[in-house]
Amino acid sequence: MTYSLVARDPETGELGVAVQSHFFSVGPVVPWAEPGVGVVATQSFVEVSYGPRGLELMQGGRSAAGALGELVDRDQGEATRQVAMLDAAGRVAVHTGQSCIAEAGHRVGNQMSAQANMMRRETVPDAMVRAYESADGHLAERLLAALEAAEAEGGDIRGRQSAALVVVGGRRDGEPWKHKPVDLRVEDHPEPLRELRRLLGLRRAYDEMELGEQLVVKGDLEAALGHYERAHAAAPDNTEITFWFGLALGGCGRVEEGREHIRRVSEQNDGWAELLRRLPAAGLMPDDPELLRGLLP
Repeated sequence: MTYSLVARDPETGELGVAVQSHFFSVGPVVPWAEPGVGVVATQSFVEVSYGPRGLELMQGGRSAAGALGELVDRDQGEATRQVAMLDAAGRVAVHTGQSCIAEAGHRVGNQMSAQANMMRRETVPDAMVRAYESADGHLAERLLAALEAAEAEGGDIRGRQSAALVVVGGRRDGEPWKHKPVDLRVEDHPEPLRELRRLLGLRRAYDEMELGEQLVVKGDLEAALGHYERAHAAAPDNTEITFWFGLALGGCGRVEEGREHIRRVSEQNDGWAELLRRLPAAGLMPDDPELLRGLLP
């Protein structure tokens, strides 16, 4: 029903899991991840508990193999399960039950594993491993490249419907919510991988904007403007990013350019112009009537 990949980046320590399936909303079911602990993909006739319980066991010190082995031993339906686990040290364990629907199998690479069932061709896992190992970029981009290679190889025999991509940090501390740079889902779409790639690009754009916001708070508008500019270049049609880029331009003295960006989004929704009027009272732009007039379309 599904193909997936679990992997660890040996340079950054980041851990990731990616999946696509012809099934509605695969994201809440198959991929599980905890920063500095590990990742799990549980699929085929899914027993969801492999995810949270596998992470709990690895958090308690069990290796991926130890955690998976313990859970498989307890599972009377293990013959229908396909599960991959990877711990923070990069150790991989995979189980493909003998009753998983053909074509079903898995391939283990360096600190990663590709697994699939109900494939059109048995070569899907090998194609995923090759694509992942030859891809460039951050872990999320390499995971997505592996999913795309699986689809090109034939993918799920039924077609496609949903996908998910999760990347977490390799470090474990008391604030795990700070270490999940990518957590994306496509619940129901005719081309879920194409949509997932679009969302990943948008995630990168918003990351740049958030870096800009942090610099604005520190009062470094010129440095912030560079991040807003990169965010806008990555997502030029996004109204949220366009608005704040325009505001950053105005704050750096480039009022005419800023007004043009604010005009563009205000033509789509006049609420943006009203938002601009409210920002001085909230302390989010200088209380400067001349600047405000210059930016309003």
